[in-house]
Amino acid sequence: MTDPFGFLRIPREAVPARPVEERLGDWREVHAGRALLPLVSRQADRCMDCGIPFCHTGCPLGNLVPEWNAYAAHGDWRAAYERLHATNNFPEVTGRLCPAPCEDACVLAINADPVTIKNVEQTIADEGLRRGFMMPRPPERHSGKTVAVIGSGPAGLAAAQQLTRAGHRVTVHERADRIGGLLRYGIPEFKMEKVHLDRRIEQMRAEGTVFATGADVGGAAGAGADELRSGCDAVVVAIGAGERRELPVPGRSLQGIHQAMDYLTCANRVREGDYPVSPLTAEGRRVVIVGGGDTGSDCLGTALRQGATSVLQLDINPEPGTGRTDDEPWPVYPRTYRISHAHEEARGRADRDPRLFACATLRFEGDEEGRVRALHLTAVEPVARSPLAGTEQVIPVGLVLLALGFSGPERAGGLREQLGLALDERGNFARDAGFAADAGRAPGVFVAGDAGRGQSLVVWAIAEGRAAAAAVDRYLTGSTCLPAPVAAHDRPMTALGRMRYGP
Repeated sequence: MTDPFGFLRIPREAVPARPVEERLGDWREVHAGRALLPLVSRQADRCMDCGIPFCHTGCPLGNLVPEWNAYAAHGDWRAAYERLHATNNFPEVTGRLCPAPCEDACVLAINADPVTIKNVEQTIADEGLRRGFMMPRPPERHSGKTVAVIGSGPAGLAAAQQLTRAGHRVTVHERADRIGGLLRYGIPEFKMEKVHLDRRIEQMRAEGTVFATGADVGGAAGAGADELRSGCDAVVVAIGAGERRELPVPGRSLQGIHQAMDYLTCANRVREGDYPVSPLTAEGRRVVIVGGGDTGSDCLGTALRQGATSVLQLDINPEPGTGRTDDEPWPVYPRTYRISHAHEEARGRADRDPRLFACATLRFEGDEEGRVRALHLTAVEPVARSPLAGTEQVIPVGLVLLALGFSGPERAGGLREQLGLALDERGNFARDAGFAADAGRAPGVFVAGDAGRGQSLVVWAIAEGRAAAAAVDRYLTGSTCLPAPVAAHDRPMTALGRMRYGP
């Protein structure tokens, strides 16, 4: 166990990030370099013997946080690595990208600083890799069943790895030219270097998973989804929530206004070696990002590294406070004022927060050549979000990035019709509690991740992929030994959403 008095005598100390000026000069991860193992072990030693570890329920995967904290505290990295992988296929991903709702659910967070769970998780994953613990785990026997997974994001990859290890023949179909989905092209290199993704894909290949790129299933140039379904025993649809929200205001069609994901994809393709310079760059431009979420923050960090003249991020929500409100008590994930690494970088350059809260875009203004040159915005009322008279501002701009989120799986293409998928009231693919598409009316078809859940976190995608894999294995064989995350019944332990898994 950890030190029973560690939480009393050891203050919280996060793994330090690289200096702002240093990391703005390259595309390496913010925390590039090996973590300080004594620091991480000492922080793991703050984990309390709390009796009821609410971090389990704060984490959609049900990660065994106290267990691997105890091993990390004693420097037993192999045991910590094994316990971490007992519930999570890709901890090196979640350790970098997850907002760590487990920390807000830590019992210490009631009246003190929680354990640095995210830092410990990433360090265990990286140290295990450095020590050679990440080995392929091919199945001992094959079931003779074949499964097609459509989509290679975190949900699809997690489902594919679990099903391959259960003995099924799995092929992952990805319409892009590389495997990884938004992990590949949506996440900037400074948040997660793609070498971590490449290593996992190689591990999965060694285990027997087959990958097919350029496979636009149900698309005009791809294979028919119905044909794919008839050629295998089960299909897992994990195409994500790619239907981008628009901003229907005057001037939207002007040149220089782009969807955030197009911008991030171009930047990531430069890092992959596809372009010498991004065809959609912020260099030398005044940039305005419309949207206050993580994608907007990713655009901010990218624009700073590309040499933008200035960057402003607009958030329609009011500025949150620094503490919990009465309607968000512990262990709920609270909506508090948070600063990402990109916000920290922008503040280092301009000595101010790059965000404007409680504001909305009214219209865009262009020049004689049809290029955007100004954005008109207004302050809004916090609840109704209606414009407040007399608050209009004009912001000069040369590049506008729309980071407004997603409204479900893409509607275009024939995938939905060919597989007989229906939409639920939120615009996601309908499914039952066991992940079966449309309550089983599309036999052998299962829906996992954002395609069925809606836009969410990477940790939810992995949890859904694992749970869907268990449901598929049960469908194919009549029973399953695959573990599946278990949510906390009907109680939303975080403000990030809830779900109920099947039996």
